[in-house]
Amino acid sequence: MEIIARIHTDFPTKFGIPRQSGLAEKLQAQIVFEPDYRNPNCIRGIDGWSHLWLIWQFDRAVEAGWSDTVLPPKLGGKTRVGVFATRSPFRPNNLGLSCVKLEKVEITKDGPVLTVSGADLADNTPIFDIKPYVPYADCRLDAVDAFAETRQDTPLTVHFPEELLQKIPEEKREALIEVLSLNPRPGYQHDPTRRYGFNYAGSDVRFTIDGDDLTVVEVVSLF
Repeated sequence: MEIIARIHTDFPTKFGIPRQSGLAEKLQAQIVFEPDYRNPNCIRGIDGWSHLWLIWQFDRAVEAGWSDTVLPPKLGGKTRVGVFATRSPFRPNNLGLSCVKLEKVEITKDGPVLTVSGADLADNTPIFDIKPYVPYADCRLDAVDAFAETRQDTPLTVHFPEELLQKIPEEKREALIEVLSLNPRPGYQHDPTRRYGFNYAGSDVRFTIDGDDLTVVEVVSLF
């Protein structure tokens, strides 16, 4: 398959990225097309759709291979289920599927650029295809979620000291707080004294989690 585009996000590594698309609605990203697909005709009419499906590659997981069973974080990392019963990145063909909201369409000197929100992709992830989200066919109100009982629906309370928050670009702060509230730590970790951290928008954001409270303890610039 041909890579048609790459997405540019605030996450250079996979840790900290929301576990599903649409969970962090404030997160914005830009989709930039590869040279062979920069003809504006390729996206003619795309602005008539509110949401898009992205078919992309788990390129960070390619070398790790795959297994017939996996340990989903939402099951505490202790219960094995079949790879095709999960959205694990360690798959035979390393394909990801995400639904994002289309915020803006621009024609630039580098061709069309799509600004989307709610993406769950690392920076520079290859995209193989883009398709419209069709509500009457794609939304199934009677769908069953096999992991529903293990999901934490209530967001964490984020404590972000003002002096640390000021180190994050103003336009990136709301999205970062939203991401932190989704509880980015592994499902099997519960040590309230352990420090976690991920890179976001040029900073290393470090925090602890105690019960339903997340406290940011350090923000270190990566530049």
